Parts: sequence; C-alpha cells; structure tokens
Amino acid sequence: MEKGDSARGTAFKAAFAVGEFRALWAAEALSQAGDQLARVALSVLVWERTASAGLTGLTYGLTYLPTLIGGTLFAGLADRYSRRTVMIVCDLLRAVIAALMAVPGTPLPVLAGLLVILTMAGGPFRAAQLALLPDVLEGDRYVAGLAVRTITIQTAQLAGFGGGGLVIGLVTPYWGLVIDAVTFVVSALLVSVGVRRRGPAATESSVKSRVARAFSGEGARELWQGKGIRVLFGLKMLAGFAIAPEGLAAPLAVGLGAGSFAVGLILAADPIGSVIGSWIFTKWVPARRKTRIVGILAIASVVPLVFVFFRPPLPVCLALIGLSGAFAAPYHLQAVALMARAVPDGVRAQVMGLTSTSLVTVQGIGIMLAGGLAQLTGPFVAVGVAATVAVASAGPMAMAWKRAIATGPDVWLPAGSRTG
Repeated sequence: MEKGDSARGTAFKAAFAVGEFRALWAAEALSQAGDQLARVALSVLVWERTASAGLTGLTYGLTYLPTLIGGTLFAGLADRYSRRTVMIVCDLLRAVIAALMAVPGTPLPVLAGLLVILTMAGGPFRAAQLALLPDVLEGDRYVAGLAVRTITIQTAQLAGFGGGGLVIGLVTPYWGLVIDAVTFVVSALLVSVGVRRRGPAATESSVKSRVARAFSGEGARELWQGKGIRVLFGLKMLAGFAIAPEGLAAPLAVGLGAGSFAVGLILAADPIGSVIGSWIFTKWVPARRKTRIVGILAIASVVPLVFVFFRPPLPVCLALIGLSGAFAAPYHLQAVALMARAVPDGVRAQVMGLTSTSLVTVQGIGIMLAGGLAQLTGPFVAVGVAATVAVASAGPMAMAWKRAIATGPDVWLPAGSRTG
C-alpha cells in the first residue's frame, strides 16, 4: 500500500477501495439518516400529543444525552467481544426498540424510557466502529476514512432535519420511527455481510472476566498515562469553547437584526467549513505534516471566533464561524487517528468511547456556560470571551504537543519524518 505524499491525492479513493470500509461507511450513513428522521418524528409526536415546548425539548435532548452513559460505561464491551458482533447486536437492539416506539398510543413515559435505551446503545456501537476502523484501514487510508466519516456526519446534520421534516410531512411520525427501525436492520446486514469476522481484541477466557475487564476503567487509565495522549485529549476538548456560536445561534441572529433564516445559516456555517477543511486536509496536506500541525490547527480553529466579539455583519460572522470549522475538523480527525494508533488494541474501544462521549459532554457544558454568560453580557461578548479563553488554553497545549512529538515515541510521526 502506498503511503506518504504520493498517496495523499488518492486517499479518499484508496479508502473506498476497501470493501469493509464501504460497508462500515454505508451502515453509519444509513443510521445517521434514520436517527435524524427519528429526532424529527419524536419531536413532532410529542408536540402533537402535549403541545408542550418543554417536553418537546426534553425529548430532543434525550436523543443525545444517554449516549454519554453508553459510550462511557459500555464501550469496553467492544474490546472484550468481537467489535463486528457488538455493532450488529447494537443495531438489532435499536431496531427492536425503534419498532416498539412506533406502536401508536405508547405512553410518553414508556416512550422516553425506550428512547433512553435506544440512545445508550449508540455509545458502544460508535466505540466499536471507531476501534475497528484502524484494523480496516491503514496509514493515509485511515485518516481519509475518518475524514469521510466527518463529512458524512456533517452533511447529515445539514440535510437531515430538512429532509426529515419533508418525510414526516408526507407520512405520520409513527411511520418515521418504523423507517428508523428499518435503517438499523439494514445497517446490521451491511456490517454482517461486508465486515469480516475478527476475534475480540482481548482474550479473557470467561464471560465473567470479559465483562469485569470491560467495566474496569482501563481506557481512562490509558488515556492519562501517556503525555501525548493527554495533550491530544485536551486539544479535542477545546470544542467546548468553539461550540458557543451554535448554542447562541438564535440570539446572534437577533443581535444582527436578521430573521429566523439567519439562525439556520449560523448553524450551517460550521458544518460547511468542517466539510471543506476535512477535504483539503486529507487531499492536500502531506502525511509528514499532518501530525506536526495539530496544535497550530487547534489554535487557528478558535482565533476567528474572537472577532465575533466585535459584532461583525452577518456575512463576516458566517465566514468566521465557517473558518473555525474548517480548521477544527482536520485537527480533530488527526487527533483521533493518532490516539487510535497509540493505544493498545485491547483498550482502544474504551479510549475512543471515552473521548467521544467526553467531547459531547464538554460541548453541552460549553453551551450552557455560554448561554449563562450571554444572559449577562450579550451573545457576541459571550462568544468572544469563550474564544479568548480557548486561545489562551490552546497555546500551552500546542507547545506541549510540539514537545511530545519531539521527544515521544515514533508512533506520533510517519516513518522517516522525525527529522523532516
């Protein structure tokens, strides 16, 4: 397999040339589409039955938050059992639950309970998928695969809600949940047929010992043992500051004297930037430089948001948010690739699951803190302050990362590039 500069122009093509990756990608794309549709269906269903904005918002929140529990507590199952099997079981479990939710007249408390279980099952699924990707793709193909995954998720966010609203307008919310169940079944079939069987990463002899090790917290210890891994984890957590414009999209639009349409534009700016940045990074940045510029990209991802403080016109504000996303997505996907390569295979799913769920957690906390600050100072000051704190935090971490790759193990840099 070609690596290095000669492969960068064909990295996306090389990733899709691997049949197992195509199966994993198609399965996730299908699940993402189904999840977006289900979120719209549940929101409409709860609103139709209660006319309560609070309950509708709570239901929407339940489509995200339990993933934290699933990714933190159950990600280790993907290290102790076959990751392919974990993905299939999680998909089939979610299919059954989505089908039960689609039964007309299901009481709202039962619906909420089923939703929590369905969302929790997404945690180990994603941990297993992220841990399996390095076995399916190597070198530049792996980074390209992560970029494709980022682009797919961001595109789903852009198109999912509009498309979901259209579908729910044509069918009932219950049928929307039925469609969601079908997407999980098809996803399980794609993984079953397209991904080859592999044994578990860890080989404890008994079920009892496997389960015990899955919940042992080895992933957390591994995450904090290596200085380089800790730095990468810290750099990823900067997303808790960069999320401020998304959480304050509505007040930002009002402050700019724009209508509700501007809210959608503000929410879309970061995903659009992320797609463009991921494409450029994967296609044009040489492999020997990708690791070295992680810290620089982290700083660059939050610097544009500092200028939101000055209440720029809407086009400039959108450009600043998009530029932030264009720098952020590449360093996030490179950090994931480096962490997956650095940690032992036996705890990879735990580390990936813990990192993924921590990212969601800090983003939620960041939105809440930005909202509280905006209540006192206004949205533009809140975004500017959050970005300034992020820049101040990113600087020392970027320097720490530079030291880590200069003095750390060769795993951080491609072969032959340590002195390049």
